[in-house]
Amino acid sequence: MNLYTDFSQRVVVPPESPDWTASPAPGVHRRMLERDGGEIARATSVVRFDPGAVFPGHVHDAGEEFLVLSGTFADEHGTYPTGTYVRNPPGLPHNPHSEQGCTLLVKLRQFQPGDDARVVIDTAAAQWLPGLDPGLKVLPLHEFQGEHIALVRWAPGTRFKRHVHPGGEEIFVLEGVFADEYGEYPAGTWLRNPPYSAHTPFSREGCLIYVKVGHIPPLQQG
Repeated sequence: MNLYTDFSQRVVVPPESPDWTASPAPGVHRRMLERDGGEIARATSVVRFDPGAVFPGHVHDAGEEFLVLSGTFADEHGTYPTGTYVRNPPGLPHNPHSEQGCTLLVKLRQFQPGDDARVVIDTAAAQWLPGLDPGLKVLPLHEFQGEHIALVRWAPGTRFKRHVHPGGEEIFVLEGVFADEYGEYPAGTWLRNPPYSAHTPFSREGCLIYVKVGHIPPLQQG
């Protein structure tokens, strides 16, 4: 499957689009946001585990990153409630399941060579930092060779200056409504802005976003 594999194009996927599709495991469903490949693929998805669902044990040979959006996810390495951010490095096996059910933002096969640290952050207990604007608070999650990942909370009425992302930008809106001069993006929206794109973001009502920058290859097309 090739879904939004042209990294030179801006992409906006609204909430609950596309529809949920079944995974190979009973009770595990996916909304595919970007995908390059078959069952083993470079992919970004929202994944839902029904209560009691189990996914067969497996190894992500090119790494896995996920943020628990709701519920509680678990594997043999730990239990991860809502708000937990995890990076499983290439080669780490796990047996995922969820007793009560959960929803995750999952990114597969997107680690840079040498980025092999395992990361587990309970964002509900972590310390937030002041942002570049008084209306912003930032919770850094990971960085490696120019790639930066964070949660950013926008107070109502916050506006940020126009700026350029040389290495591209990816956003998933977790709460509220994020906006820029191109549109408004409610919770559940996924955006990908290509390298050297520019925008002037703001939030009238306030929002919380997952944001990743510096990781999109220039002029790469699938």
